[in-house]
Amino acid sequence: MPKNIFWFSETDKNDTSIVGGKAANLGELTGTNLPIPNGFTVASQAYFDFITTSGLKEKIKKIFSGLDVNNTKLLNEVSTLVKGAILASSIPKETAQAIADNYKKLSKDNEGLVAIRSSATAEDLPEASFAGQQVTFLNIKGEKKVIENVRRCWASLFEPRAIFYREEKKFDHLKVGMAVVIQQMVPSEVSGVMFTIDPVANEKSKIIVEAVWGLGELIVQGSVTPDHYEVAKRDFEIINRQVAVQTTQLVRTSGGTKEIPVAKLFQKAQKLSNQKIIELAKIGRKIENHYGFPQDIEWAFADNELYIVQTRGVTTIKEVEKSLKQHIQIDLPVILQGAPASPGIAVGPPKILLSARELSKIKTGDILVTPMTNPDYVPAMKKAAAIVTDKGGRTSHAAIVSRELGTPCVVGTEKATRILKNNRLVITVNGTEGKVYRGALSSSKMQTIEFIEKQKKEKSGTLKTATKVFVNLGEKELAGEVSKKNVDGVGLLRAEFMIAEIGTHPRKMIADRKQGVFINKLAEGLKIFAESFDPRPIIYRATDFKSNEYKNLKGGEKYEENEPNPLLGFRGGFRYIADPAVFEMELEAIKLVRNKFGFRNLWLMIPFVRTISEIEQIKKIVSGSGLHRSASFKLLMMAEIPSNVVLIDKFLETGIDGISIGSNDLTMLLLGLDRDNAKVAGSFNELDPAVLWSIEHLISETKKRKLYSGICGQAPSVYPELTEKLVEWGITSISVSPDAIEKTREIIYNAERKLVTKN
Repeated sequence: MPKNIFWFSETDKNDTSIVGGKAANLGELTGTNLPIPNGFTVASQAYFDFITTSGLKEKIKKIFSGLDVNNTKLLNEVSTLVKGAILASSIPKETAQAIADNYKKLSKDNEGLVAIRSSATAEDLPEASFAGQQVTFLNIKGEKKVIENVRRCWASLFEPRAIFYREEKKFDHLKVGMAVVIQQMVPSEVSGVMFTIDPVANEKSKIIVEAVWGLGELIVQGSVTPDHYEVAKRDFEIINRQVAVQTTQLVRTSGGTKEIPVAKLFQKAQKLSNQKIIELAKIGRKIENHYGFPQDIEWAFADNELYIVQTRGVTTIKEVEKSLKQHIQIDLPVILQGAPASPGIAVGPPKILLSARELSKIKTGDILVTPMTNPDYVPAMKKAAAIVTDKGGRTSHAAIVSRELGTPCVVGTEKATRILKNNRLVITVNGTEGKVYRGALSSSKMQTIEFIEKQKKEKSGTLKTATKVFVNLGEKELAGEVSKKNVDGVGLLRAEFMIAEIGTHPRKMIADRKQGVFINKLAEGLKIFAESFDPRPIIYRATDFKSNEYKNLKGGEKYEENEPNPLLGFRGGFRYIADPAVFEMELEAIKLVRNKFGFRNLWLMIPFVRTISEIEQIKKIVSGSGLHRSASFKLLMMAEIPSNVVLIDKFLETGIDGISIGSNDLTMLLLGLDRDNAKVAGSFNELDPAVLWSIEHLISETKKRKLYSGICGQAPSVYPELTEKLVEWGITSISVSPDAIEKTREIIYNAERKLVTKN
């Protein structure tokens, strides 16, 4: 019988095909004299021997015949049958005895308690680490229980999600294997994760440590907020220390694990001493030096000793470049005045579109003139040199899409479709000032503008700021170009553009059993952003379609009701709870990007959360899908409803990683006006004292708890004075449209200089 058991000391990083990546790394580190709890691995060949000798191979083939993974009920039934067959089958005596004998040897240096972890093999999984496979069992004791949990690891290969992904990618289910790690259990007093790179700021000069009382599973589950320590690599000085309140912890018991209260004396105490933080950081640096690239490390602390229980590589940093567009004034007769929606200047003939059925009328270089746009207009908007609308404000669909495309736009002119009927007319659109001029700007003046723009981008592209500058995006075609700008990540990745491109209402796709198509298409879109910006964070805002927008999708009429005011209707968090099936497809797409494509920079943000109960229920759905809060995966909430302001402390206490302020909806709801109504657009003012007080209160309460605070509305792009205030209040990041990146960076830079001088 071939060798199926390998102690850590017998393997290294080159043995991934035999014992999987997790075990290979533990073996590699065992040979470096680092504090690795001892253990061994049951190689994937043992699994293959098991399904062959037990007759499971043929049984699984039979169960899988005729499987349609888009039939959720059938998929779950198949999963249950296969897992049941595996758990009911006996492991070959030789393998079971080998596991038992090696467990006895391991127990000599321990109480017999072990952690049992699945370790996917790269050879068996050539392109993917399937969601649902990577299971862990803690505090296992006794030969029988160890063998039982090895079998449970093998059974996890047939979780519904794992079956679905393999089927979609046409992997042979019977050629996919699983190695199993059996490692001494550390009776953790404190545990956590460590990054040898700042996963948020993407700075190689720092080591980030997060710590909780008890076992580290609570960090993974996102149930508690960990302490956060930052250590400088150069001299191992602790440069940032954020101590979080922790009221519950996970501890080992005779029956496994149990969540218990943290003693009041320790609830507000720092989890690790300064000395141990530095000692841990030095270990992290050694591991990084050994591999030659940044690492994501899991650690534990017990009896005054630190232990490393797992490590994996982190993608290295890509350099950022600089670029931007700007504007100047124009001396031509003004024929229309509206709201400035997207900066820039363009010249061309106006083409009037009264409905999306007329999209073919627009040619590249035309000025698109229309009453109002919706997602169906996007193909024409991409061709247009500029956009002018009768209706809408600075937060309308036309404004948001134009800013993202970098297309000059003027909205709310009230009469553009009437005034610009003459197709022989040539006009100049100034999106910065909200003006439309008769005639064309001279070519010499356009060249002067381009020269000024070049000078400005060269100046602002070199600036560095403590406050992060993020970008709002949704069009995947722009990801590559925008990622080259001097930007720290994506603060708002809109789902709506990608779903509009899919074209069919998600509920119809579920009814047609095409969940896999939807998930894969959305994942492919998300991957483009994640890959372009990697390792900078991408904050994906889950779908915030209103019912009138959803209705425009194929099949939408059947699933969407007519609402008198969709802005205040069936949207955001309430929709996810009432109809979780669509939200769960989004979560599956996120997991594909993170687990299969390997981009760990994708976060999740929940929009329009009305109540505490809503965020609590949504957290359960997210966690139940297999997505858990960690140093590389943050769960954020949009703060855009007055209830979010009033109860911000309660929302934060539910266990989220922070907020992103949606100044558009927040202003609308605080001032009681429809932000899409041009007639009241003049009263829409993000600088209103009520709005400013609310934003400051949100930032202050979040900062007090050492959590993330950002803003992703349009206001910072429009009002430099607001940006200065945001910096003064201590906001973490400011996310703006692509055209405003460099301008915002410069404003932040000057605001930070003022603060330093003042202090």
